[in-house]
Amino acid sequence: MSAEGGTRAIIAALTANLGIAVTKFIAWLLTGSSSMLAEAIHSVADSGNQLLLLIGGKQSRRKATAEHPFGYGRERFIYAFIVSIVLFSVGGLFALYEAWHKIQHPEPIESWKWVPLVVLVIAIALEGYSFMTAIRESNHTRGKTTWVNFVRRAKAPELPVVLLEDSGALVGLVFALFGVTLTLITGNGIWDGIGTGAIGILLVAIAAILAVETKSLLIGEGATPEDTRKIERAILAGDGIERIIHMKTLYLGPEELLVAVKIAVPRAERADDLAKHIDQTEVRIREAVPIARVIYIEPDIFSERRAKAVAEEAPADSLRP
Repeated sequence: MSAEGGTRAIIAALTANLGIAVTKFIAWLLTGSSSMLAEAIHSVADSGNQLLLLIGGKQSRRKATAEHPFGYGRERFIYAFIVSIVLFSVGGLFALYEAWHKIQHPEPIESWKWVPLVVLVIAIALEGYSFMTAIRESNHTRGKTTWVNFVRRAKAPELPVVLLEDSGALVGLVFALFGVTLTLITGNGIWDGIGTGAIGILLVAIAAILAVETKSLLIGEGATPEDTRKIERAILAGDGIERIIHMKTLYLGPEELLVAVKIAVPRAERADDLAKHIDQTEVRIREAVPIARVIYIEPDIFSERRAKAVAEEAPADSLRP
C-alpha cells in the first residue's frame, strides 16, 4: 500500500510541478521578478526530485544477486537522500544567492504587473491539489500517528519527502506572493528580494530535515517497538521455545525486515522436533509482521553467564528474560 500510494503522490506532485515551473518561468521572463525566478527553480528542483524518487522505486525492485544477496530495497533510501541534496543546492542556495543579488540591486516590477499574482494564485491551487493527494495517500498508512512522528518514523521515504516538499512549496508561494505584492504596492524591489530570501531559508531548512531523516534510514533502523512486540509474542507462542536470548532487526528496505534471533530450547530437544519448531516459528513471525521476510533463528541452551556477556554488548531493548 505504501509503495503504490507513494507512487501516486509522486506522480501528482510531478505533474503539478512541471506545469507550475513553465508558468513561473514565463512570469519571470515577463516581469523580471526574482521571487518568480526562485520559485521557478524551486519547481524545477522539485520535479527533478520526483523523478529521482520514481527511479529509486524502480531500482529497488530489482531481484537479489550474488553480489547483493539482500536485494536493492535501500535504493529508495539513497535516492531520497539525493533529493535532500538537490533541494539544498539547486533550490535553497540558488534562492539565497538571488535574494542577495536582488537586495543589493532592487528593481521594481514595471511590466506585466498582474502576471506574477495570477501565476502564484494558480500555483497555490495546483500545489494544494498535490499536497492533498499526498495527505490522502499518507493517511492509509499513518493511522493515529501524528504528522511529525509520521515524517520522522516512516520507513518508506517517498510520502514524507512529497509531504515536506509540497508543504514547503505552499509556504514558499506565500512568501513569493508577499514579496511580489509589496513590490507592486511600494515600487521597491527590495521586497521581492526579501521574499526570495525567505524561500531560500525555507528550502535549506526542509533539505536539512530530509537529510537527517534519510541518513538514519541509510545507516540502518530496526523494527518499530510495536512490530518488535508482535515478533516477540509470535516467537514465544509456540512449543519448544523457552525464551528469547536476544534479537536484532534491521530494515533491508521500506517493506522488507530482517529478523535475527537466538532462542533458548530445552536441553533434551530432538533435532527433528527442533527443526519443526523453528519452521513453525518462522511462519508465526511472518503472519504477525508480513514484512519480516528474512528470518534467521539460532537455537541455543540458555546460560546466565553467556546472557550476561551478551547484555553487555547488545542494546538493552534487544534482550528479553
